[in-house]
Amino acid sequence: MSKNLKNRLLIIAGVFLGAILFMTPLDKRINLGLDLKGGMHLVLRVDTSALPEKARNDAVLRAIEILRNRIDSLGAGEMVVQRQGEDQILLQIPGVTDREKAVEMVKRVAHLEFRLVSDDADLLKKAVAGEIPPGYELKYARGDRPEALLVESNAVMQGDAVADAMPDTSSLMPRITLRFKSDGARQFAELTQANVDRRLAIVLDGEVLSAPNIREPILSGDAEISGDFTYDEASVLALALRSGSLPAPMHIEEERTIGPLLGMDSISSGVRATLVGTGAVVLFMASYYLLGGVIASLALVLNLLLTIGVMGFLNVMLPQSPMTLTLPGIAGLALTLGMAVDANILINERIREEIDIGRPLSAAVNAGYDRALSAIIDSNLTTLIAAAMLFYFGSGPIKGFAVTLTIGLLASLFTAVFVTRTFFLFLIEKNVVKTLKMARIVGETKFNFINKAPFFLVLSAAIIAWGITTIVQKKDQAFGIDFAGGQVQEYHFASPVEADAVRAALKSAGIADAVIQQFANDKHNVIIRTGEDTYEKVQTTLKESFADNSFETLRIEKVGPVVGKHLRQQAILAMLLALAGIMIYVAFRFRHWDFGAAGVIALLHDVVISMGLLVLMGRQIDLLVVTALLTIAGYSINDTIVIYDRVRENINQKGKKMSLADVLNLSLNQTLGRTILTSLSTSLVVVSLFFLGGEVLNAFALTLLIGFIVGAYSTIYIVSPLVLLWNNLQKKAGS
Repeated sequence: MSKNLKNRLLIIAGVFLGAILFMTPLDKRINLGLDLKGGMHLVLRVDTSALPEKARNDAVLRAIEILRNRIDSLGAGEMVVQRQGEDQILLQIPGVTDREKAVEMVKRVAHLEFRLVSDDADLLKKAVAGEIPPGYELKYARGDRPEALLVESNAVMQGDAVADAMPDTSSLMPRITLRFKSDGARQFAELTQANVDRRLAIVLDGEVLSAPNIREPILSGDAEISGDFTYDEASVLALALRSGSLPAPMHIEEERTIGPLLGMDSISSGVRATLVGTGAVVLFMASYYLLGGVIASLALVLNLLLTIGVMGFLNVMLPQSPMTLTLPGIAGLALTLGMAVDANILINERIREEIDIGRPLSAAVNAGYDRALSAIIDSNLTTLIAAAMLFYFGSGPIKGFAVTLTIGLLASLFTAVFVTRTFFLFLIEKNVVKTLKMARIVGETKFNFINKAPFFLVLSAAIIAWGITTIVQKKDQAFGIDFAGGQVQEYHFASPVEADAVRAALKSAGIADAVIQQFANDKHNVIIRTGEDTYEKVQTTLKESFADNSFETLRIEKVGPVVGKHLRQQAILAMLLALAGIMIYVAFRFRHWDFGAAGVIALLHDVVISMGLLVLMGRQIDLLVVTALLTIAGYSINDTIVIYDRVRENINQKGKKMSLADVLNLSLNQTLGRTILTSLSTSLVVVSLFFLGGEVLNAFALTLLIGFIVGAYSTIYIVSPLVLLWNNLQKKAGS
């Protein structure tokens, strides 16, 4: 064995042993995102409008500290509490099972006050009649029969005097026991000594919880609050009092709550789709390229191991910024396996060409890899540009997709270019293989693609106009809540339920604008979309209307108008920057701005047609769909780059003998087989995601499928004619 081959094999062995080391044990090395393990993602806005401008920044910082203390008491594990922008706070709480308790906990200001109650019956009677004396407020005590109380406007004590608060369930009615700080205990003792036989109102966030009579001085430093609580309410209130009052009210701008049942289902669906898609690609490659396909399939398995191993390595090296595997991240894993095989197809097709012109196998393999290398690197770099935009502008699960896509693509460069070449060299050196046979779907063709281009340009323009018109007509209905705002609730019923029955029940409860969605093969799940927060009302209605059919909350998603507008802006900016980056790279790489411009126009064509067809099919554009569109932009340019590479090669060899139109036609025919095969192999994975990836990934996979088909079409009938048109215009301008 040659020294070069031995070193290559040692490098491969070392890399993959390291990958296996860092990926085991899997449950310790890979962190699951909230969408897989269940939990709550909240974006809160701190309402500092009532505070002086100088105090607003400190209020946000204080709110972060208090919220962290409150969430920490839940034992939620690896929570995230961080500032986002000027007045927003991002919360990520894994494993939340009680959504109402969590929302109450983060929204409760917990501003506690002790106020004296007037014992003048005449003053109270006047206050109830509308004549409230100065220095007092009319309030009603909490309970089944609210009692009118005239309380002093100024508090005699506040919650900052409390050292601890605990729920007490030893009696029939849950209470909250308070323990004061030393100064607070002395202050409370003086207060109760001076006001024996008077009532003291305990006011929390402006509501009178109770107003007990002070029978005797309380010198122990303890007190209790009663107020017709449930145990859960007492627990939340005690926690809020214990952690301190928030400096300002909180408003939920965005919520994404995933129940554990949906998380487990997402894992099984994502893994199943990945395995089936990978299996289909392996079967296709092995049956079409035979030995070359087997080597490519082995590289796919190694690519998967390496991707997971790198994620494990990063989690070990960067424990403060762990990489999380999300559901879109699993889709990204599957997609990179489909994309990784593109490089192997390109290499095998190049090797076939070298064998066809009579080169010996060893020389054909080396030439095939050398000639394919530049196109492989270019193709991966353009997809990485799109992935970078997704990571920078995305959030949560979208970042997870960008991370796995990036790692997977970099891993595929190593496995497709270095690993498979080493395997070929080993087999050739050991005389195990002396020839390389492959199937051939597309033989030598001589289609005049350029001649038919005008018809397809008109067809594309018509489809684009139809799609844009549909999107404009549907307005907000064309967009998911990520961009249009509103709330989505998904429920799983024990027995099948009809969408019409749910719609009728909600309409009778006054929720007439609800959009009900079900998948044809699953009558147990119901998705309810409304324009505003209707969670509690929907829950009550479903419990009353379907009393004999229990249900479980799978997910709650809510996006306010401010966040929706921000997400729209971020999506547009990400798309524009990705297209600009791709155009600049392609123009620089091929030294032709017309190549870059034509490629980007084709990408815009692919994105707009994909959006239009998706909306025409009754689907909505949301963050995952935009993720798919950016992936299409990064991936569709791959075919274009391969054709550009072949055009440049043909111009150098035959440019003086052939017109540009003939060179373009020749290049398109030479790469036609590769275009069909790569689209087919990647589509196998996407089809698997569409049918097996679950409801969450359904529109994502459909968008990719449409985009990949449209991308293959635009490479042939949009890009090349535009390059020719640009060239002809330049010639006319020059003459």
